[in-house]
Amino acid sequence: MAPQTPRRSSFSRRAQYSTFFGYLAGLLGALIGIALLIISVRNPDIFSAPRSVAAEAVIPAGEAASHTREVGRDFFSIVEGYVLAGARFDKLQRELTVAKVRLAEAKAVEAENRRLKALLGLTMVDPKPVAVARLTASSAASSRRFATISAGRLQRVRDGMPVRSHLGLIGRVLETHANSARLLLITDTASLVPVRRAGDDVAAFAQGRGDGTLQIRLIDLGINPLKKGDVLVTSGAGGLYRSGTAVAVVEKLTNDGAIARVISNPAATDYVIVDQMGPTATESAAQSPDSGVTTE
Repeated sequence: MAPQTPRRSSFSRRAQYSTFFGYLAGLLGALIGIALLIISVRNPDIFSAPRSVAAEAVIPAGEAASHTREVGRDFFSIVEGYVLAGARFDKLQRELTVAKVRLAEAKAVEAENRRLKALLGLTMVDPKPVAVARLTASSAASSRRFATISAGRLQRVRDGMPVRSHLGLIGRVLETHANSARLLLITDTASLVPVRRAGDDVAAFAQGRGDGTLQIRLIDLGINPLKKGDVLVTSGAGGLYRSGTAVAVVEKLTNDGAIARVISNPAATDYVIVDQMGPTATESAAQSPDSGVTTE
């Protein structure tokens, strides 16, 4: 018997409907995508309200994930501590000896600074932080570097405020919601932070490279004075970041600066501190009025 020829889709009405609705769904999806693309280009702020609602909705899940990450990290730290206890103890003993010497030197410098400030009639005021919040999420795979914290307008957090951990600078507030805020991390390519080398006045700008490191560009070009291992802190120029907050450590020298590694890694940070913008009034009076440096 001759084999039966395959039936066309037009032979079955059900197959016709399936094909028709498939094409219809694809066309509607393409039209919706084009419409959303046009809206996002012409009016990018139209999605700020849904993004705010979404950010508020994922806060509990972000806090739970952060807690799980913290517990897992503590477990592996305990195991690693048992394995490497002896070698680390010897290393800590040597570092403690060096630290005691550095502490004595720092106390002497601090006492000298107090005497000089007393002569100038200046007082340093360390402002209280605006809020302490949990860092609930941070981007790691994207080319942009953003993060979310569990504090917002109700906790007096405002756009532009600097955010740091106990180790150093994390970034600044980019967008605030009721109980959450979106951060621009210092490793993002749109971030530009005025810095200086700790201990002297070698000034530079630290710009994010999008891969977790910073591009350090010197203000005064010429012989590169930076060295591998130099610690960079905020210079306070521009008034956005307070002076003296740790930022990065130099890893590789370039012709006009260096490549530096951030000291405070957002992926290993659980809680952050939101500070007031810029230096205090007394610190501003002590700074040069013609610094002429601005930040984004």
